[in-house]
This record gives sequence, C-alpha cells and structure tokens, in this order.
Amino acid sequence: MSQKTERPVLSGQRIKTRKRDEREKYDPTGFRDAVIAGLEKTEGDLEQISKFLDSAGNKLDYRRYGEVLFDILIAGGLLGKWSCQSSFLTSSNSNGISILVPGGSISQDGEKPRTNYCIFDAPESMEAMRNHEQIFVKLVRRYKYLEKMFEEEMGKVLLFVKGFTPSERIKLARMTALWLVNGSVPPNVLLVLNNEHLIKDGIALEFLLELFQTFKQEKGIAYLIQALKKGGLESKLMDFFPPNKRTEEYFKQVFLDKELNEIIKLHKAQASQEAKRELQQTLIDDINDEKPHNEITADIKEFSLRNNIPDHEIIVIIWSTIMSLGEWNKKEELVTDQAVRHLKTYCTLLQAFASTDRSELALILKVQEFCYENMNFMKAFQKIILLFYKTEVLSEEIILRWYKDGHSNKGKMHFLEQMRKFVEWLQSAEEGLYLPMKII
Repeated sequence: MSQKTERPVLSGQRIKTRKRDEREKYDPTGFRDAVIAGLEKTEGDLEQISKFLDSAGNKLDYRRYGEVLFDILIAGGLLGKWSCQSSFLTSSNSNGISILVPGGSISQDGEKPRTNYCIFDAPESMEAMRNHEQIFVKLVRRYKYLEKMFEEEMGKVLLFVKGFTPSERIKLARMTALWLVNGSVPPNVLLVLNNEHLIKDGIALEFLLELFQTFKQEKGIAYLIQALKKGGLESKLMDFFPPNKRTEEYFKQVFLDKELNEIIKLHKAQASQEAKRELQQTLIDDINDEKPHNEITADIKEFSLRNNIPDHEIIVIIWSTIMSLGEWNKKEELVTDQAVRHLKTYCTLLQAFASTDRSELALILKVQEFCYENMNFMKAFQKIILLFYKTEVLSEEIILRWYKDGHSNKGKMHFLEQMRKFVEWLQSAEEGLYLPMKII
C-alpha cells in the first residue's frame, strides 16, 4: 500500500494563504471611529447624516458591524458590551486590554470615543424624535439586511436602560414607541424588560409607561392594545411592577394617572380569562374524580365570588366543560339521545347557576351556538331545551323570550322551526289551554 509523501518545501519559503481564507480582525472600535468621523463632518444636519450613512455602507462593513452602528446612532458610542477583541465581554481581561464596563456606559477609548449626533443628545420633543426616526427608516430601507440586526440590537440595548440617564431613558422609550408603530421592531422585544434588575427599582415600569403614552399619542389606544397582545405582554403587565407594589389597586392607580384606562380593562379581561381557564380545569378534575354535585357547586360558587365571575358566565363555562367530556357518536340520528342522556347527569349542576334571566338566556344561546357549530347536533337543539325545561334549568318565560327576539342569527330559521311546536304548547299553557305534551 503506497503512502503519500509530503512535498518538499524550500527552506525559508513563505506559504501563501488564499485571500478567501483570510479574515480581518474584529475591530468595532475602528469601525466606531470611522462612523463618528463621518458624523462629525455633517455638523448635526440630519439630512446630511442620512446621506453619509447611505454612502458609507459601500465602504464600511455594515454586515459585520451593524449592531455597533446602531449603538452609535442611539447612544453616540459603543455601549457596554463591545471590546476590541470580542463581540460580548464584560469588564477586563488578563492582557490588560481596556474593555467596556457593562450597564450602558460608553467606551472612552480613543481620541473621539463619542459623538453628540445621536438620539441621546437630541431634544426630548416628539418632533426631534420623529426626525431621528427617519434616519433609521432610510438606513434600513437602503440596507435591508440591517432589519434583523436592528431587532436583535434593540433587545440588547433595552437591557442596559438602567445605566442610562433619566432623560436618555425617556428619549429611548419614545423612539422605541415610534419604531414599534412603524414596524421596525416587534412588540415582543419589550419582554427583555422583564428582568429583575430593571424591575426592582421601577425602571422597567417607568420606561413602559413613557412608551405606552407615546404609542397612544402616535397611533391610538386600540393599536397599542393590539401591539401588547401581539407581543404577548397582555398577560404579563403586572410582572413589570416592583414585587412590593404588585397589587390591583396600585396597578389601577398607575395607569389611571397616565390616562391609560384601556390597559386597566385589558388587564382585568386577561385576569378574568385566566380565572375562567382555571375554573374549567378544576371542574374537569372534580368531574373525573366523581365529586358529588353539591360539593362541586359549592366550590364553583366560592371560586366565582373570589374571582368576581357572574353566574351568566359560569353557566356557559359549565356547559362547555361538560360537553367537552362527551365522546359523541358521529351519526346524527344517534347523537341526540346520547346528548340528552349525558346532560341529564348535570342538570342539577346547571340549575344551581341558572339563577337569573340573564343566566338562562346565556345558556340557551350557548346551546344554539354549539348545535350550529357542531353539525351532528343540529337536530338535538329542541330535545336539549326540552330537557332543561323539564328539569327546571330553564323557565318558560326565557324560552319564549329567546323564541321571540332573544335568539342569535346562527341557524336561526332551523332552530326556530324546531322549537315552533314546543313554543305553541307553552303559549297554550300560558292561556290555560293545556294541550298534551306528546304533540311536541
């Protein structure tokens, strides 16, 4: 078996490295110096700054140093996460090379480490903020690959807000609101503020309040609520409050003071939804454990009082829960009898919460909706309502009201026709003409 022999190399010969294999040393400080030098020549003229950034992308490596570029445009220099050797270092290294202090401080290395032509040195007015917004819009529009970098960089910058001055935090909050409005960054970037060191001193909350007010001013409260839902913040708003201030009363007062009443409503609605999910799971567990209905009723009443859930919402939850536990036959002619047998077991439970006219009507409407959305149950509606009438879950007054004008439009004509004979029977009984119930 032949063995490959190494080719001889002349003594002192230099082995060339192909150009494509060479990689320049990572040098954010050098990039910073070049950008700052260009910004200084503009003398703060925002139009000239945009022109400089547009042309500089042809010479400077935005792909490699995009995050550094955004640091400069926001804070005027390198924030406390860059060094001359690594993209993320903290304080100092064994070689004694100066590395930035974390927490939002700016590197002071070099002859001109910082420029005043940045967001942090701009006036706090919304006019000034909007003018600076256009610099970012034009830059990212020109260099599309910066979009993702900017999104990622904002997640890092927001972690450093504690190290910024109060004025800088206000400007950053206002600019972040503008970037959220124009779609430059997604709402879920705000989740990075859910960090203990930002929460305990109230910095995260203060930042969000300024941002929310700016967003509302620019786009309206409806879009703000939509953005919070899109970003997954609607269920986490209380988490941004300092632990010792996480009370419903303080939450309400804070947002009332900022005229953000809709956020209070959002928070209440979210808390209610979470309570309803918890109630539904508790009910499923109780039924699976074959807990007596009187005990289940007592537990539900206690839970509803504690979480301020009215009976007309409770009865809908009970209906949805017990119907989700059924294993329904796919044949329409069999599912009606199956549903009636299944529901008979739970009539006493439903009766306990059919305590008001509103509760009864809510139940009929929910049954109508269920039968409409589950086609196999289309013919079961009348039998279910009749069962609830016989077991005194529903009263004749509410059934007649539903028939007259309380029904929904879902399958309206089909269900009204189903109920016609039953309603005629109820009306005859009301007039003293007791027709045999077998005609229904």
